Amino acid sequence: MTTTLDPPSDLLAGHPETAYFWGRVVGDGELTADCVTVRTNDETAAERLAAIAGAQAIDERIVERDYAHDTSITRAEEEFTVQVFGDLAERASAAFGLPIDGDPGGYRFDTFDDHRRQLLRGLLEGCGTVCFKSSSDAVGISFVHDDRRLLERIDALLSAIPVDAPTGEVSESSSGGYWFSVADAAASDLGPWLYEDSEESGLFAPSRRAKLLRSLDRIDA
Repeated sequence: MTTTLDPPSDLLAGHPETAYFWGRVVGDGELTADCVTVRTNDETAAERLAAIAGAQAIDERIVERDYAHDTSITRAEEEFTVQVFGDLAERASAAFGLPIDGDPGGYRFDTFDDHRRQLLRGLLEGCGTVCFKSSSDAVGISFVHDDRRLLERIDALLSAIPVDAPTGEVSESSSGGYWFSVADAAASDLGPWLYEDSEESGLFAPSRRAKLLRSLDRIDA
């Protein structure tokens, strides 16, 4: 993929660009009958997602978000929304088993078997959390979402990658959704693998990558 991020000719075909795009949509987006929506708090990522999908506009606003594991804590941050109108949502729902208009999804990602890295990178940036644990000098990587089936599918994807990334059980979160974590010892291998060659492809959110790699640098130091 070039740095100009030309839109793929088919958003439902298996390409690195489409794998990343749909990972972001599934992680923090939604499908309705006539619209695909994806959200990000990284402006550069929003521009890249819009370029992949051929979207014409990006909506920017300030939103209050609950902290993933403690709903008593909120933070204000920029949110950028990319929307693609037309029949893409219904076609994606049929092709990938994505939930649409509140209907449950089956999450069939076989099309992206050759691009699991980009798909998981999009999922991590969409519904993943990264934190530095000063008490244990470790980096925590977890996934949080309202749909337990999605988290179980992400867990299965992690088990099929070439780096060892053991995970814990999917559990209920304080926000009413679900979450699971990757073993702390796996972060030093999983993080660099997820972002390998991302600079060349442009398929990443700079703020999210910087936070993860900066946290890994702290434990290396």
